[in-house]
Amino acid sequence: MEPTTGWYLALAAALFVIGAVGLLVRRNPLVMFMCVELMLNAVNVTFVALGADLNDVGGQAAVFFVLVVAAVEVVVGLALVVAVNRRRASATADDLSALRG
Repeated sequence: MEPTTGWYLALAAALFVIGAVGLLVRRNPLVMFMCVELMLNAVNVTFVALGADLNDVGGQAAVFFVLVVAAVEVVVGLALVVAVNRRRASATADDLSALRG
């Protein structure tokens, strides 16, 4: 029994919901970035599943651009987290106002 596109879309929806709940509930910036990455990977699973179902390479091309955006988001996000952690020992998302100077 081979998994159908619906199974992949259900998996992507579950991953997206887990990431969204984690983003809304947690206050640690590193965990928040991991939740955003989980949400982006859920979108990637959707693009690949629908691209394979429609025999189109556009889904894989979109995944490439999503991965580039995710890499840039990680670089900028980790730079902000390191800057906040240098000022305070335990950083939360509310501590970003400490970067004003």
